[in-house]
Amino acid sequence: MSKCNINPDRPLIVGPENLEKPFPIAVSGTVVKGFGRGSRELGIPTANLSDDALEEMFNECDTGVYYGWSQVGSKGTTVYPMVMSLGWNPYYKNEKKSAEVHILHEFAEDFYGEAIRVIVAGYIRPEQNYPSLDDLIRDIKTDIEVAKSSLQRKAYNELSNDALFTESQ
Repeated sequence: MSKCNINPDRPLIVGPENLEKPFPIAVSGTVVKGFGRGSRELGIPTANLSDDALEEMFNECDTGVYYGWSQVGSKGTTVYPMVMSLGWNPYYKNEKKSAEVHILHEFAEDFYGEAIRVIVAGYIRPEQNYPSLDDLIRDIKTDIEVAKSSLQRKAYNELSNDALFTESQ
């Protein structure tokens, strides 16, 4: 990705060198249909977490953008880095909170109804409104680069091998 597509005023690594409470937060649920904007409008597809997973996240976390690891489907599948928007999505004026996980991998097909496991490793930024769709997309692309950079640190990278991703459910 060209660095000119991201916000140069934001740091590319966030959070302390080692994880601090409340992180890591493990969440499991099912991928459900969302608003249909991720792929269509933003070009950034998301896996939306089911309400049972949402309840757990909303009890633990403030609204905003987070980073960590995710796995979709049956056990033994690959674990990928992710960014997650948790909240109201003010640009779209949502009336219902959502947790939308953007897995940093291009999948060949949808996986609605599949199991999803997420480990939230850290917080990137609060949610906010944007004057334009382009500004929103630019910040999401920056969030993706922040997640990639932040997850390279040893304590964060080791979470990709967490038991959540290897034990049977």
